[in-house]
Amino acid sequence: MNILFQLNHQRAFGTFPLKGDDLRAAIFAAVDVGYRAFDSAQMYGNEADTGAALAECGVPRDRLCITTKVGVENYTEARFLPSVEASLKALRVDRVDVLLLHWPTPGGEIDLSLRLLDQAHKRGLATNIGLSNHTAAMMRHARGLLDTPLVTNQVEFHPLLDQSRLLAASIETGIPLSSFCSVARGEVFKYPLFAEIGAGYGKSAAQVALRWILQKGVTINTMSTRPANIRANYEVMDFTLSAIDMARIEAMTATGYRIISRDRVPYAPDFD
Repeated sequence: MNILFQLNHQRAFGTFPLKGDDLRAAIFAAVDVGYRAFDSAQMYGNEADTGAALAECGVPRDRLCITTKVGVENYTEARFLPSVEASLKALRVDRVDVLLLHWPTPGGEIDLSLRLLDQAHKRGLATNIGLSNHTAAMMRHARGLLDTPLVTNQVEFHPLLDQSRLLAASIETGIPLSSFCSVARGEVFKYPLFAEIGAGYGKSAAQVALRWILQKGVTINTMSTRPANIRANYEVMDFTLSAIDMARIEAMTATGYRIISRDRVPYAPDFD
């Protein structure tokens, strides 16, 4: 994993569910404040719009970190690599910096999807590979199956959900975690604790939640269409939460607020 990847990937800009002019404007605003890592996926239907915006944003390709994810419908020998090649064409790149399996295979048999992911890496279609929405047991299985390092498991991670089992698996396997739904789609704002803590640092509730995630050793993916929020989400590296405040926020994970479940995604696994 190169240094540019590590630095860029601490704070990535997520593109779901944006498309068209909204996506272009958001990417341009994100580039302006300093974002260099951008996250897309086949199932988002916005790879072409993302690729067009990044091609026009003025940042050289070698300074960008572009992630996309393969959809479960393409986890077959016949479809996997052609789908990745189609993603590269849409994104206007010859390889992505990070290629993820968006979901585990329904039923939990992940050997084929992992091997196909590894093939994409070995064929030079991706510089790095990883997972998304995979369980702790799947992380351990993947680490045992593949020799190629897995650079992330992108999962729902925020202060209202206990993900200690995934964090333990991350340490055990050496597969870092990255977050989506990092402020629980606004749910954290219902709890005064985050604004109260933020007041002591001159930061917002959202910035406190994001900083907590980073101090847990998890990188963050955030999305907004508002330039002020895009900037605020990026400006979370200039303060450090105290051990006391980290513990106060940690207690909030007992809330057990999960956004992504089988109610929303029928093929979601049994999460830890």
